[in-house]
Amino acid sequence: MNNELSDLKFEARLTEALAKLPDAPVPSNFTARVMQAIDLEEARSRKWKFNFHALLPRIAVATVAIVFASLAFHQHEISSQRRSIAASVALVAGQPAPSVDALKNFDAIQRMSQPAHADDELLALLQ
Repeated sequence: MNNELSDLKFEARLTEALAKLPDAPVPSNFTARVMQAIDLEEARSRKWKFNFHALLPRIAVATVAIVFASLAFHQHEISSQRRSIAASVALVAGQPAPSVDALKNFDAIQRMSQPAHADDELLALLQ
């Protein structure tokens, strides 16, 4: 209670001291200046500012959509490749197997496609 009384006395002395101070000189256009400062502050606050935190959810949604679309496209490509391979296998399976007669001379035909080796002895004699 004593503390409150001393605070009240202190505030009363401050009020008396402020009352004794002369009024500060104020320019004639003080009100206009204050209003202009308020207008400038409001104009600054209305300017668009880049707010990354507001943009973050949109970026996240766009990223999820792109990843989902990429995975769907990848799955579609795999599915179409599998269908193509299955069609090729079905086409080959539908063909009759080659006859054994066609394979009788397979070794001779295969050797014909290989390049002939040079006869080193003959080349040495010719030189």
